[in-house]
Amino acid sequence: MIVKVLGAHNCETRDTRLTSLLLNDTIAIDAGGLTSSLSTGEQLKLKAVLLTHQHYDHIRDIPSLLMNFYLHNSSIDIYSSQEVYHSLSGYLMNGEIYPEFLKRKPAGPANFIAVEPYHAYNIGSHTIFTVPSNHSVPTLGFQVTSADGKKMLYTGDTGPGLVFWQQVSPHLLITEVIASNRYNSFALEKGHLTPSLLEGELKVFREANGYLPQVVLVHLYSDLEDEIKAEIDDVVRDLQHPIEIGYEGMEINL
Repeated sequence: MIVKVLGAHNCETRDTRLTSLLLNDTIAIDAGGLTSSLSTGEQLKLKAVLLTHQHYDHIRDIPSLLMNFYLHNSSIDIYSSQEVYHSLSGYLMNGEIYPEFLKRKPAGPANFIAVEPYHAYNIGSHTIFTVPSNHSVPTLGFQVTSADGKKMLYTGDTGPGLVFWQQVSPHLLITEVIASNRYNSFALEKGHLTPSLLEGELKVFREANGYLPQVVLVHLYSDLEDEIKAEIDDVVRDLQHPIEIGYEGMEINL
């Protein structure tokens, strides 16, 4: 499995993009930095987009992606919750802000598939298993298993207290750390992780599964990145396990 980090941050600048991942060039997870990272040809190779939740920095590029599919008489599957469908169809693509691509039946550029936690779905040669994350709105994490058995788990935006660790067995864990430890109160209130909160979750994972997977962090606030990195170094020493900071253009080969 080849995992590409298209966007690794929660704010967009000249040098940073909003959160988005690409798996084996055919499945995207979240769409904050999707169309700005891929050529038209690369976008049309996509078979599906998995959306964790409806916050703008995770769904922003869906309208422009669907416009490209529409103009090329093609279509793509979108997997997410009913809450995400409501936000996309009721706000971003409601016929006033952008065309009603999700409501065009039977021949529209998108096929929306509503999913629920703890269910498995097949996308080509990949199996998708959904889990509930702990964010300020209903949020899904996705464990993706490729044909060769490699597993990647992306939690999406989440705070501590995840309840699904015994249900998953990833080789690669991609999760978030939005800010440094001095923002713990904010993170707990809004459903995010800091380095210290992440450390607690990784300890729970290791106790439940007997190992720690490869760990990569995204959804970083770029103005705090140096501070986050320094505190992650402390977590690495405590856990005796490497943790990588994600960045735009990062490629992981499992």
